[in-house]
Amino acid sequence: MARLIMWNMMTLDGMVAGPNGDISWHEDVWGDELERFCEDQLHEAGGLLFGRVTYDLMAGYWPSQQGVIADVMNSIPKHVASRSLSRLEWSNAHLLGPQAAVDADQIKKDSVKDLFLFGSADFAATLIARDLIDEFRLAINPRVLGGGAPLFKPGLAIKLRLIDTRPLSNGVVIVRYVPSREV
Repeated sequence: MARLIMWNMMTLDGMVAGPNGDISWHEDVWGDELERFCEDQLHEAGGLLFGRVTYDLMAGYWPSQQGVIADVMNSIPKHVASRSLSRLEWSNAHLLGPQAAVDADQIKKDSVKDLFLFGSADFAATLIARDLIDEFRLAINPRVLGGGAPLFKPGLAIKLRLIDTRPLSNGVVIVRYVPSREV
């Protein structure tokens, strides 16, 4: 059985996107270190999960790109939760059914290599509520947006245990947490 790892970049104030979905602040910190980290974790992945908004962003960008990350992004199996899409154009992309969390759980059971959930804060909330995320991997960007789309939705409470931290020279800190499933 695979683990499901949520990978997200967020700001110090917990936003994954600014007003109107703006993620241009990612460019402030993108560079060799973060690129290498992303490449390394993509090689760990047996598949990716996306919500519809993140899928649209990724499918609009990666098919026209070249390089190691683009090669993996374009070839790896992608599973998409959407209530509005009926077809996916991006190579090796598959729609999850109306019970997307149930489908994601089954994909975890059927997979050998870890699965990564990229972006997709709304879909993440659904998976968190069903205790399906095994690790939270966050790149904390040294920026405060003051508003936008929060990663963790109000009313969603979970206890986490820190397993690793990795500061980068650009000010980003990558933190890794696992759910603390204490009784």
